[in-house]
Amino acid sequence: MPIVFSQLRAFHAVAAHGGFTAASRVLNVGQPTLTIQVKELEETYGVELLIRRSRRVELTETGAALFEMTRGIMKFCDEAHELLASHGQSTAGYLRLATVGPFHATEILAAFKREHPGVQISTLLGNSERTLRHIIDFEAEVAILADVPEDKRVIMMPYRSHRVIVFVNGDHPWFNRKSVKLRELADQPFVLRERGSTTRRAFEAAIRREGLQINPVFEIESREGVWKAVERGLGISVVADFEFVPHQNLRALDIQDRVITTQYSIAYHRERAHSPMIKAFIETVGRMKAGAAGKPAKPRRG
Repeated sequence: MPIVFSQLRAFHAVAAHGGFTAASRVLNVGQPTLTIQVKELEETYGVELLIRRSRRVELTETGAALFEMTRGIMKFCDEAHELLASHGQSTAGYLRLATVGPFHATEILAAFKREHPGVQISTLLGNSERTLRHIIDFEAEVAILADVPEDKRVIMMPYRSHRVIVFVNGDHPWFNRKSVKLRELADQPFVLRERGSTTRRAFEAAIRREGLQINPVFEIESREGVWKAVERGLGISVVADFEFVPHQNLRALDIQDRVITTQYSIAYHRERAHSPMIKAFIETVGRMKAGAAGKPAKPRRG
């Protein structure tokens, strides 16, 4: 017997919003109707999907597995709406972008918004591992991330590559230098982002290849927190060159004897490649890459 879509939709809404009352408001369907639809779905297959509490529901193991599937199903329904609503018209709708940081995101979103002013945009910030998870779980349409393991569910489109540099505060002996050698970094106290951070992974991999160890004294789950800690003299840190913002009390230094890079990519779920919104976003990025390729390279600091 085929599954009735209304039953799946009812289950998904209850699971997503934590109860029948909230789901009823979202779907604009009476609560008794939703209760019957979910009960019929459970009885048809002889399974328990929800554990009913007094004010909320909890997912059983089977319910949690089904919820993972219905997330994708409901996204496909949203895409069908996008496709039909935008046919013969300019792209409109809602775009969620997951990103490792605001720098590339604001650049791309500004261009995308100029081309598609009718699109509403929100962003999810996190390290590359979390950002990839947002795509896999259908929580974002597209992502900007770097140096994550390949996943067959996700399409990665290379965007830009950036060098990793070191930065120190005004009281550090290296403040007036332009570069350091990798080996010099082994004796320094480091303030680092969390372990899923793109720049940290690239830097630590380079350190391990040289048989060196660094001395992390602080781990902060915030880019701004790292910058403030370095400014206060708690240690030094590393950052992708394009992310470094000039500051009177901070100095960026090249790593003289090694080129450590991070490769940033645009990512989206393979099963959503047909989405008009995602296609529009990728086309914008493609035009930006083509434009950047025609510009002369910026000179490196001496």
